[in-house]
Amino acid sequence: MMAPTHVAAGIALAVPIAFLVPELAPLVVAAAVAGSVFPDFDMVAGEHRRTLHAVEAYAVLTALVTFAAIVAPSPPVIAAAVFFAAAAVHPLLDLAGGSSEARPWEAATDRGVYLRSRESWVAPKRWVRYDGAPEDLALAAVLVTPGFVVFGTSVRIFAVGTLIVGLGYTFCRKRIPQLSGRVNLPVPPVLTVVAALFSLFRR
Repeated sequence: MMAPTHVAAGIALAVPIAFLVPELAPLVVAAAVAGSVFPDFDMVAGEHRRTLHAVEAYAVLTALVTFAAIVAPSPPVIAAAVFFAAAAVHPLLDLAGGSSEARPWEAATDRGVYLRSRESWVAPKRWVRYDGAPEDLALAAVLVTPGFVVFGTSVRIFAVGTLIVGLGYTFCRKRIPQLSGRVNLPVPPVLTVVAALFSLFRR
């Protein structure tokens, strides 16, 4: 899944928790969004969908920290529980999508997410064909809707911005495989994206 879909999932996850602790709603949303994108930092350091896509570890941490939040609730502990829960959802969403490769629509590999308990890769379901597919954008729109309805102006603006980024990513995804972060670039990614967008308008 693309990052905006993960962010939308984080916002959706924050909705029921914010109902339980409405005074912590901004903190809960921030923690959920941070947790929802954290696993993808293994595109920068490590092996994507393996190093930080540790769904089992996040699930255990979520259970432990949630228990701590119930026994001795405090804003930092509640935020940590939400963070780990959102991080645990991330690899599950990736499994519902395509494979981990620059051009997942080609389905050249069955690498969905690496599970340490099995010491092997789990094949993706491909219910969403690839990150940035039109159905990926549609899923992001569905997931972000509860947060758009429940939360205030700041979150709504952020939600709309997330969908705008997702729309741009969907438009460019097949034209710029480097957007996935899985291709070594000879120039900074930002310059690559700018150059590619410029070339689109020249066609």
